[in-house]
Amino acid sequence: MLAIFLQTLPFFALIGLGWLAGKLRFFPAEATRWLTHFVFWFALSAMLFRFAATLDLPALFDARFVAAYVAGSGALWALGFALSRRTGQPLADAAMQAHVGMTGNTGFLGVPMLVALLGERAIGPVLMVLTIDMIVFSTLITLIIAAARHGRIGPGALTAALKGVVTNPMIVSMAAGLTWAALRLPLPAPALDFLTLLGAAATPGALFAIGASLTTRPVGRVGPAVWLSAAKLILHPAAVAVAAWAFGVPPGPAGVMIAAAALPVAGNVYMLAHHFRVAEQRVSAAILISTAVSILTVPAVIHAITKG
Repeated sequence: MLAIFLQTLPFFALIGLGWLAGKLRFFPAEATRWLTHFVFWFALSAMLFRFAATLDLPALFDARFVAAYVAGSGALWALGFALSRRTGQPLADAAMQAHVGMTGNTGFLGVPMLVALLGERAIGPVLMVLTIDMIVFSTLITLIIAAARHGRIGPGALTAALKGVVTNPMIVSMAAGLTWAALRLPLPAPALDFLTLLGAAATPGALFAIGASLTTRPVGRVGPAVWLSAAKLILHPAAVAVAAWAFGVPPGPAGVMIAAAALPVAGNVYMLAHHFRVAEQRVSAAILISTAVSILTVPAVIHAITKG
């Protein structure tokens, strides 16, 4: 456990450094926005393309893996939604809180950290989790909020959800990489070196940006944020673990799936909440709390899956 904690510590130390720089205003909000832009559109996209382009596609897709992750995450989503509605939350707020409880920071934190800690075997499962989160659950929350506001899901909502998928650079880079792999095209040495060099900036840049961004968001409604953080850090990996066992997912991919589910709340959830003006303070507080607490919970989960 201590060894894994020490392995994860540099990743969280980078987040802490970004937070300190933002808190001291040495790294202002405008700089954070542009650093995030660089990581999102360039560095992380290069890393994802390189990973995807070198995958063995026949061994990548496993229907049991997809079904288990969707079932486990969907069950937690339904539980969070039901509990929120029971406490009197409006439909849009309840859907957003449910989304918070099962959407982890897979892109900016999970991809670099889990691949570094668990090895190349983690690449395929982590990319699968990232794809499901962005295509299935991000589309779901967009459609539900549109239905709550307009009383129905119209062509505009469907178009907006589709546009969000096809213009997301992480989806585009993964799709391009998988196409490259499917065509069995070699990566020329200069291209591979370029992608490796650019992709190497994704890990420090993303982690620093996560920390700096935590100082730029409003924090409030701490009470609800605590149980949302607990749902994300504890209930989500537990639900995914049960689903992986029920669907017979092999231990290796199942462990990566559980580790990905244990990640703190994703920063892009706040972007959705801010865009729709729904539960912004609760979402922001949940990101802050879950990120801080995950320095202890993530090593514990990784220790459990590697020991098991």
